[in-house]
Amino acid sequence: MRRKQNKPWWNEDCQQARKKQKKAWGVFRRRPSTANFVNFKKTKAEFRKIQRRSQRESWRKFVSSINSKISSRQLWNKVKKASGVCLSNAISVLIDKGNTISNLKDIANSIASTLAHTSSNLIYSPSILNNKNKAEKRKLNFISRTNQPYNCDFSFMEFQSSLSNVHDSSPGPDKISYSMIKRLSIASQNSILDLYNRIWREHYFPTLWQQAIIIPLLKPGKDPTNPSNYRPIALTACLCKLFERMTNKRLIYYMEAKNHLHSSQSGFRTGRSTIDNLLALETDIRLAFLQRKHLIAIFFDIEKAYDTTWRYGILKDLHDLGLRGNLPIFLNNFLQFRRFQVKVESEFSDFFIQEEGVPQGSVLSVTLFILKINNILKQLPTSVRGYLYVDDLYISCTGTNMNFIQRQLQIAVNSVTQWCNNNCYTISSSKTAAVHFCRKRSLHFDPEIKLNDEIIPFVNDIRFLGITFDRKLTFLPHIKLLRKKCEKSLNILSLIDYNLGS
Repeated sequence: MRRKQNKPWWNEDCQQARKKQKKAWGVFRRRPSTANFVNFKKTKAEFRKIQRRSQRESWRKFVSSINSKISSRQLWNKVKKASGVCLSNAISVLIDKGNTISNLKDIANSIASTLAHTSSNLIYSPSILNNKNKAEKRKLNFISRTNQPYNCDFSFMEFQSSLSNVHDSSPGPDKISYSMIKRLSIASQNSILDLYNRIWREHYFPTLWQQAIIIPLLKPGKDPTNPSNYRPIALTACLCKLFERMTNKRLIYYMEAKNHLHSSQSGFRTGRSTIDNLLALETDIRLAFLQRKHLIAIFFDIEKAYDTTWRYGILKDLHDLGLRGNLPIFLNNFLQFRRFQVKVESEFSDFFIQEEGVPQGSVLSVTLFILKINNILKQLPTSVRGYLYVDDLYISCTGTNMNFIQRQLQIAVNSVTQWCNNNCYTISSSKTAAVHFCRKRSLHFDPEIKLNDEIIPFVNDIRFLGITFDRKLTFLPHIKLLRKKCEKSLNILSLIDYNLGS
């Protein structure tokens, strides 16, 4: 919610001058006369003079604090402060199931209950839950007597390499921050490494590392009284995240070495970025234009993808990869018995269980999610192309015969939907959309493709990985949006430039 803050230039002189003006106005209002009116005008002019002087001094002080060493984040914080308007994260009231909640403890519990429900088995449809229960009857055995390289103890070089790549962040439930670990002596850091290796070998996982503190942040433009409109920011133990970072490097190396990850998955992979998927889509569209063909692209939205990821499914994929021993056992322990508390101001909620999904705020979560969703691209027919950036999935088909495109895409959508049902994911019919890319002047229909018995809507443009693609590939909608954003920034820069000499 947005609230007014005291201006940074407001000081004691402004306060006293304002007080005198109000007093003079009160005298004139009670006893109207020329003398009292003149006195009020004088105090008003004096207040305005003091206010402007204070504004100039405050602005010069603000501008002088901007130098080449200041980060962009600090600069924008200063600009927000100078504007006198800031965002308040305070949650004063919630409406949950028709009941008004104002007590901070109850607010925290309401948000925590909503988050817990998102990752519970209750969100799955009966068919998905039935498939899930059948699959989980098979026990996975990761015990192995063979000594694979990925199961050996961690070296101090691995420890230092991971520690050097972390950025300072808020500590988790143990109150230990990255900066504290960095400032430890070599001997103390070696002691932490010994602890890590003991946990690694003995297959033990500290209970405190399975806990998280959730800070709820209101989603932009959403109703602040609805507990489901808050985005969870998870604070987990930095000691655990450092250990996760070391483990994550081994897991990624193994998957890349075995070529397990699909070539069209670009999310969080070395040498890959969103540019790969954006250029692939643009290239396919331009090639279709050159060949005077149609290209139909469908952009999927997976509901609560991270929160609903099937943990047993992750472990099964690890087992199918051939992983045995310390690494998969650590990952199994990492995923089990996750619980969290929501913090609202100084109040904490009760502990709530996260039944499914990858843990929020954890280093390993993205890699484990990519591992789980990897096989979705293998369901597509050869005539349909598909690309993934973590959970951002689109498929496309090119051709001159619209009936052929419709059949191929319908087969692909059915296959993707079936895979999602078997792997405990749900595709949102309301948020999935299609775009018909074509520059032909002749009349042609948009194909009718169904998802869960609902026709996928066709739109004129769609935002994908930060870029707005329109059906003619003019990028005009994207340029308009970009211009609007730039104008906001330029207004602030103009403000700074205008006041530099004030």
